[in-house]
Amino acid sequence: MNLTRRHALAAAPLAAATVLAGCSRESGGSSTSGVTMIVPFAPGGGSDQSGRALADGLERATGRTVSVENIQGGSGAIGYSQFLGMEGDGSKLLATETALMALALTQDVKFSYEDFTPIFKAGDDFALLVTRPDAGYETSMDLVDAAREGSILVGVSGATSLDEILFSFIEDDQQIEFDRVPYESGGEVLAALLGGHIEAASLNPSEVLGQLQSGDLKALCALAHERYDAEELADIPTGLEQGLNVAFAQFRAVIAAGGISDEAKETWVQAAREYAETQEYRDYLAENFLVEAPLYGDELGEYFTQYNDDLAEAFS
Repeated sequence: MNLTRRHALAAAPLAAATVLAGCSRESGGSSTSGVTMIVPFAPGGGSDQSGRALADGLERATGRTVSVENIQGGSGAIGYSQFLGMEGDGSKLLATETALMALALTQDVKFSYEDFTPIFKAGDDFALLVTRPDAGYETSMDLVDAAREGSILVGVSGATSLDEILFSFIEDDQQIEFDRVPYESGGEVLAALLGGHIEAASLNPSEVLGQLQSGDLKALCALAHERYDAEELADIPTGLEQGLNVAFAQFRAVIAAGGISDEAKETWVQAAREYAETQEYRDYLAENFLVEAPLYGDELGEYFTQYNDDLAEAFS
C-alpha cells in the first residue's frame, strides 16, 4: 500500500439560534438551553484543543453558548456511544476525527459514522514523530534501526488513535515492531515522553510546539507529504525525505447527533460556512498547523464513506 497517495489519509446568527433552540429532544432541551460540544477524549490533547476551537467558532456564528464536555474512555468509544443515545437532539455536537471510523472497524461498538449527521470538516491534521533530545536519535530511520535491534517503547492514545495507525504504518513499511504503551489522550502520551517512560511518540504539532521550542523534545520528522510552511516547523524534514514511506493525516471535523431534522442540519452547516469565512477560522488553522480542507454536510458524508473504505483497507 502506498500511503503517500491517499487523498484523505494523507480536507444567519439570530435565525440559527431560533432554529437550534427548537430542535432539542423533548426530554432534553428547551428554548433557553445551550449547545454541547462533546470531546470524546481527555482534556489537553489535540482533539480537545480542536474541539474547543471549533466550539468557540460555532458559538460566534450562532450567537448561542456552545459548552465543551469531555467524555473520555475506551479510546473515544464511551463518548461516541453516549452521543449515539442523543439521537434527534439538535443541540448536541461532537468534535470528531479518525476514531469515528477506526473504532467501528476494529472494536465491538454499536455505532458507525453513518449513525451521525455530518456537518463540517475544518482541516487535515498531520503528525510529528518526536523523542527526547537525550535519546540518541537524529532521524526517523535511527529510531527504525533501533527497533530492529531491540525493544522500543512508544506511546499511543488508544488502540484506534492516529498514533496507533501511524506506528502500524511505519511497522508495515519498515518490517519492524514497536512495543506500545497505551494512554487515554495525547496529553498523557506527551507527559510519558517527557518523563522518560517511553522512547518516542507521534503527536500533532499543536500538542508539542512548546516543548520543541524549549528544547525538551525534538522532532525526528513530519509524517506528511510536504514540510510545514509555518516558520516554527519549516526545518523539520518529512519522513519521505528520510526513506520512511508514510504520510497520513486525520481530519478535524464536527458532527451532529443522528436523526436531527433537515432544518437543524442546514442551520449547523450554514453556521460552519459562516465560521469558515472568519479570521478566527484562519487563526485556528494556523495555530494548530492544519491543512485547510473544508467540507460541509452531504459532501462531508461522501468524504466519510471514502475515508472509511480507505481505513478499512489499512486495517485489513
